Order: sequence, then structure tokens, then C-alpha cells
Amino acid sequence: MSVSTDAHLSQAHAPDAATMRRIIWSSVIGTAVEWYDFLIYAAATALVFNRLFFPAGEPSLATIAAFGTYAVGFFARPVGAAIFGHFGDRVGRKTMLATTIFIMGVGTFLIGLLPTYEQIGIAAPLLLLGLRFLQGVGIGGEWGGAVLMVVENAPTHRRGLMGSMVQVGNPIGNLAAIGIFALVAQMPEEQFLNWGWRLPFLLSILLVGVGLFIRMKLDTSRNLSL
Repeated sequence: MSVSTDAHLSQAHAPDAATMRRIIWSSVIGTAVEWYDFLIYAAATALVFNRLFFPAGEPSLATIAAFGTYAVGFFARPVGAAIFGHFGDRVGRKTMLATTIFIMGVGTFLIGLLPTYEQIGIAAPLLLLGLRFLQGVGIGGEWGGAVLMVVENAPTHRRGLMGSMVQVGNPIGNLAAIGIFALVAQMPEEQFLNWGWRLPFLLSILLVGVGLFIRMKLDTSRNLSL
């Protein structure tokens, strides 16, 4: 089949403008929520985790260890991309994107409930490490899947433009994460370290609920072969 014929078929089955806008906005919002979840971990790493989740001792070593767990999320991203990219092709983007945002939200929410090193010892940083890995898997499947969902449904001549719009979710999530932590950091230090730092993580479950609701309302039955 020629390229021109492929393009003609793509246009013939393209969703209407209103549906396309919903697909784009759902991808942007879902991506923003997932990047919020991913980046509040970064904000907490130097402010909280080095003090609450690692043995007392040399502060610089505790900080290095905390940032080591932060790096795990980036190593996990290709794993998530491979898993959810594979099953997204077979099962459908909407199902996989709902799964990624759920995984990310649960992982982030549970971080907000974790006991500290003082309470459960070495299990605390190990659990933190595992949940960070879960976050990485979620964001790895999220970003590529969100872009693909938009590109697969976009008109052929606008795929690049519309696919690039998903990246708007990154700065939105980043600014939201920094803003929330800036607010809770205004609390007295004792309250912040006891429970205040947990609020941005616990808030994530509400954002994930919104993202899931929007995504489950989409009709993404059309998957084009790129």
C-alpha cells in the first residue's frame, strides 16, 4: 500500500476535533500527574529522606544514599517503557495508561505512609527503594504511551505537533511538585519532619483519581500502525 493511501485511510478514520482535544488534554493531565508524583520524590530526597530513612551518622553519606534511591527511578523507566509499550500494542493504550497512572499513584501514596528508619530500621530504606522503583516503572510506561495515544489518533499531517503537546505535562507537574513542597516547608521544622512532608505524597491519590477518571472516559479504540 502506498504512503498516500495510508495517509488517506488515516484521515478517513481520524476522530473529530472535539475527541482529539479530549485525547490531548487527557494525555497532558495524566502526564502532569505522573510527573508530579515522580518529582515530589526529588524534592523530598534532600529535605527529608536523608534524615529520616537512613542511619544516623555522616550527613553527607546519608544524602548520597538518599539520592541513590532517587536514581533508581531513572533506571526503572526503560523497564516500564518496555513492559507497557509491549502490552499497549496488544491490549490498547487506554488500559495501559490507566494502569501506569494507578501504579504511580499507589507507589507515591504508600511513600507518604512509610515508617521511618527509627521506627522499623533497615526495612524503611528498602521499602522506599522498592516504591521508587515502582514509580520509575509507572513513569516509563506513561510518557511513551501518552505520546503514542495522541500520535496514533492525530491526523497524519499534525502528528508531530500534537504529539509534542504531551510534554507540556512535564513542567506543569514539576511546578506543582515544587509549589506544594514550598508550602509544606513553611511549617515548623518538627511538624514538617513528623508529618508535613507526607502531605504532598498523600495528595497524589486525589490527583490520580482525577487522571484516571478522565482517561477512562476516552474512546481510544482506534490504533494506527505508525
